[in-house]
Amino acid sequence: MSLAPRAVLVHRRTEYEELLARHGTHGQAAFFLSSRGRSIDEVARRHDDTRQALRDVASAVPLTWRSSTVERADLDRFLFAPEDVVVVVGQDGLVANTAKYLSGQPVVGIDTDPGRNPGVLVRHRRTDAASLLRTAIAAGDRAEELTMVEAVADDTQRLLALNEIYLGPPGHQTVRYRLGTGEGTDPGEAQASSGVLVGTGTGATGWLRSLWLERGSTVPMPAPRDPRLLWFVREAWPSPATGTSRVAGELGRGQVLRLTVESDRMVVFGDGMEADTLELTWGQSVRLGIAATSLRLVT
Repeated sequence: MSLAPRAVLVHRRTEYEELLARHGTHGQAAFFLSSRGRSIDEVARRHDDTRQALRDVASAVPLTWRSSTVERADLDRFLFAPEDVVVVVGQDGLVANTAKYLSGQPVVGIDTDPGRNPGVLVRHRRTDAASLLRTAIAAGDRAEELTMVEAVADDTQRLLALNEIYLGPPGHQTVRYRLGTGEGTDPGEAQASSGVLVGTGTGATGWLRSLWLERGSTVPMPAPRDPRLLWFVREAWPSPATGTSRVAGELGRGQVLRLTVESDRMVVFGDGMEADTLELTWGQSVRLGIAATSLRLVT
């Protein structure tokens, strides 16, 4: 007998909860904000709205289903199952934070603060949760397949991201590496820079776009479902030993960008989640390209 679906509600700590964790009580948090010319009332209101949204979504889960809840900080320790329907209750960025831990499960994005969030990935209201959960079970062509990017190291470490993957130094130093196409005949170019960014169409409104605009790139930005990635080298440094002829490009399906580390340490992380990082050292290599896995966002 097959297992009943499980609704997994993903959320993150609110600003109010973070203030309480830091200051201990509501009164002390209110005093801290008032001393800086701010009121705690708006922060508390958004907290109440978020908690109510979680309760509303939880009550919309069918009685025959199983359910679970996970906080963003615990995502890297949570075991998602094939029969899960993932309900992200919060901001657009929380969908990206969750996507890297999934393997094809349908995702429903619930916006807890309409008008404050862009709503690119959290497109729905809490009142739609019941119908969306039913849709998710037989999503079919009602789920958008959003392209993701992956990094695979030569020691089998693997990292997925929905917006972008960053490779660079752990601090603000320069990192050295060799950058190539991944083909056996390509020796690559020795470079020194502050890092490399590889992004998707979903990330085209964020960090990737800022680099695209800065360079005045004529390459069209990909759409979220396009099987295409853009990459940029940040602040490449020309010297007798390092070049700057390969500082931007695009990758289609089956194409890879290969980077070989020539520094003591390099970090690789996705979608701003620096706590979940691959660490590489001298001589290690990593391949970047379109992931076989995509994000199935229920529409």
